[in-house]
Amino acid sequence: MHDGILLGFETAFSMQNILFVIFGCFVGTFIGMLPGLGPITAIALMIPITYGIDPSSGMILMAGVYYGAIFGGSTSSILINAPGVAGTVATSFDGYPLARQGQAGKALALAAYSSFCGGTIAAVFLLVAAPMLSKVSLSFQSPDYFALLVLGLTAIAAFSNKGQFLKSIMMTLLGLMLATVGTDQASGVERFTFGQIDLLDGISFLLIAMSMFALSEALMSIIAKSKAKEGELASAEQAASTKVGSLKITKAEIKEVAPTVARSSVLGFFVGVLPGAGATIASFLAYGLERNLASAKEKLKFGKGSLRGLAAPETANNAACSGSFVPLLTLGIPGSGTTAVMLGALMAYGIQPGPRLFLDNPEVFWSVIVSMYLGNIVLLFINLPLIPYIAKALTLPKQLLTVLILFFSLIGVYLVSFNAFDIFMMAGFSVIAIGLRLLNFGMSPLILGFILGGMLEQNLRRSLTLYDGSISFLWDRPITLTILIVAALILLLPKLSEFVRRGRNKPAEVN
Repeated sequence: MHDGILLGFETAFSMQNILFVIFGCFVGTFIGMLPGLGPITAIALMIPITYGIDPSSGMILMAGVYYGAIFGGSTSSILINAPGVAGTVATSFDGYPLARQGQAGKALALAAYSSFCGGTIAAVFLLVAAPMLSKVSLSFQSPDYFALLVLGLTAIAAFSNKGQFLKSIMMTLLGLMLATVGTDQASGVERFTFGQIDLLDGISFLLIAMSMFALSEALMSIIAKSKAKEGELASAEQAASTKVGSLKITKAEIKEVAPTVARSSVLGFFVGVLPGAGATIASFLAYGLERNLASAKEKLKFGKGSLRGLAAPETANNAACSGSFVPLLTLGIPGSGTTAVMLGALMAYGIQPGPRLFLDNPEVFWSVIVSMYLGNIVLLFINLPLIPYIAKALTLPKQLLTVLILFFSLIGVYLVSFNAFDIFMMAGFSVIAIGLRLLNFGMSPLILGFILGGMLEQNLRRSLTLYDGSISFLWDRPITLTILIVAALILLLPKLSEFVRRGRNKPAEVN
């Protein structure tokens, strides 16, 4: 193992591979910033380039693009509320409100520091424990993944403010329903397509994310502007939203988010280790964990510009990216669409990922892991100096910014499918989203249910098949039962704490 690590340092720190890390991080960050493009697109564009170089350099380049795209994906989420990558959806919950309060610089800086810490801590775990953690990945079965996804769905408790719990559940169910549209992969039966050929492949995440967040936000700003004109009042919030603000993070703020970063790094890495889990689930779980651990006063800030609410998902999604290399390299199991593309690239090199990879091709195995240290430093140096220039997007005239958001949203969705039907469907969803927003329904639970819905159904079906249609899989395995108990406690915790609070207040009222 020690010889392998030394070989990894020697390979990763060659001048050629250092340049590949820098190039990969820069390209990934730039593509991640563009709504509609994500790490899969970025890596797919890199594959032709990697054919002419050796496997170690090729994988180092693609790894840099991967975590660079996740790192950069937070920018569009924070500045224009357009999370084009599923792993940065939770970042927008508190990042965008901070930008609207004139603290875009601080939000981007905190996202950069959190991403750096999450990626670096996860890289240390990966270096020390990768071979051992492959056994943990193998111990997880479909019932355990089903329970883990149920645990992820309990994050609705984190997205619901006081008196909004029922609305959050309704929006989560709507998201789960939208995830069932399309052709059933197991039986080939059409579901809720209403005879439309364009719905056979289902509804894309990008379409939902852009219509429910970016497009509806742009249209809401037009509505708000027209109201302001009618009343001849200028919104202080709109004025503040054009300010970049300071990049400085105070000592008190560092002290506030430090425990969050530590917890989210560990959580994100271990969720990333599980095949099929990935950065999206990790970011939602980290956000939910932090809100549930927060005091009653701090909970009120979540969704309105909480620093902890921003640091948690940003740390977790980058830690999960590093963790996802464990099942890819040690088991040959892609944990996400992005790592599936990387798996294909590895096999094109004639390398078979699996338990023997770090014995048969140690230079590939260890150099990719070691390059993550260098990649995180490169990302920090790329992003921090560029923050003032990136955040200048907020100083653009409101009309121009609205037009740009509409342009990127529509073009981003169209370039994925080249189907005009998606544009019309996106417009319809954005109108529905505006109506729901006006009725005080949150979009976050909907997107959570939509993202996790497909994986939840697949693992439920596999579990039922494994147990001959019996639901005994829910309590048969100790891991599954433990995760479900934790999920139930998280879901009931807000109500239990409210019940306890009322019980304490009653004696005071009597006195």
